[in-house]
Amino acid sequence: MGSDQNKVLHIKTFGGFSLEYEGRQLLGGVKSRNSYYTNFMEAVLHSGKKGIGRKQLQDILFEDRDLSDAQHTMRIIVYEARKRLKSEGLPAGDFFINDNGIIKWTDEIELDEDAAGMESLYNEAENTEDPDMKLQLYLDACYRYTGEFLPDQTSLIWVAQEDRRYQDLFCRCVNNAAELLRANKDHLQLEQLGRHASRVQPLSEWEPLVMEALIALGRQEEARDYYEETVDEYLDALGFRPAFGTMDLLDKLGSQITHGHAVLDEIQTDLTGGGEKLSGGYVCTYPVFRGTYRLIERMTERGGISVYLMLCTIVDKDGKAMPESRKLEQLTERLQDAIIRSVRHSDTLCRYGTGQYLILLINTSREDCDIVQKRINRSFLAGNRRMDLQYHLNSVVYSEDDIQGLLRD
Repeated sequence: MGSDQNKVLHIKTFGGFSLEYEGRQLLGGVKSRNSYYTNFMEAVLHSGKKGIGRKQLQDILFEDRDLSDAQHTMRIIVYEARKRLKSEGLPAGDFFINDNGIIKWTDEIELDEDAAGMESLYNEAENTEDPDMKLQLYLDACYRYTGEFLPDQTSLIWVAQEDRRYQDLFCRCVNNAAELLRANKDHLQLEQLGRHASRVQPLSEWEPLVMEALIALGRQEEARDYYEETVDEYLDALGFRPAFGTMDLLDKLGSQITHGHAVLDEIQTDLTGGGEKLSGGYVCTYPVFRGTYRLIERMTERGGISVYLMLCTIVDKDGKAMPESRKLEQLTERLQDAIIRSVRHSDTLCRYGTGQYLILLINTSREDCDIVQKRINRSFLAGNRRMDLQYHLNSVVYSEDDIQGLLRD
């Protein structure tokens, strides 16, 4: 078989595994997952020119299986792999070379793997002095990364280790590229980089890059919407807030959002939601809820008003948190409706996580909080014995009556 530099086998490992040769996909899709052929090709092709030891390859393929003749089984897998590649249109040849117990891919067909390409670009960037070339190499490396490394095989130790390594490498590429883009004041590319990073590593706190770029580009309204959508996404998708550092950074960036000049009537109309009057409690996002909470704290510093913070959580009949599911998502939506109908117009609520709501009860007593809980139970549970609601209650600011009650207790 003669060498042909135009013959390249393209290997995708980020976000899934597939092979492409001369514009034709050779391997990919659900049917090829978790087969000996797939596992064999993943390990050998990823090892590149250095190859992989036969013993290590057997451990990957057979794990803890008790095979009477692992070497014979290995020979069958190699034979079938050669046969399949030939049937899929690769030039006839051995494809796999055994070099003193090291299994290597043939030198006669070039390999182009996304993971190896990303690492090569990063190393080249690290050894390049020219700042423009360095930036371009970092960016090229970032865009080579399109998702987790072999996500269908993360139960394999070697895959999990490589996945962590490439995620760390991607983080270094993004941070280094972002630093250079800031120095160049290239906020448009910074926005694109932030959106790419947020897409391929979702909920990994890359969103502040997008916020930073939008504000620098003067796209204030878009920045405000993105800020609220980001926090809601963390709460709705995973049931937790972004880390404190990210929240602080998002808040800092959010404080830079400004608006164009407008008359007071227009501003007030926007503040009141277009003048629309709604019944029941006020539903807002977590950032708005947090701001409201901090404002109430300041307003009540001198006493005279009693404010309570309530956490309402859906639990099973044994009082345990319910697992994430479509059913729990539906129950969460129902819970919001029940709370809205059960609290006053002046009270504020927000979704904190799947199956959880925070409620800020303004100018109320401890006894009134009990009444609110009974109303929510009556509206939400309606005699359902397969689940329950769990409440936690804290006083935001103690009124004089609360203090006297605590002293009596």
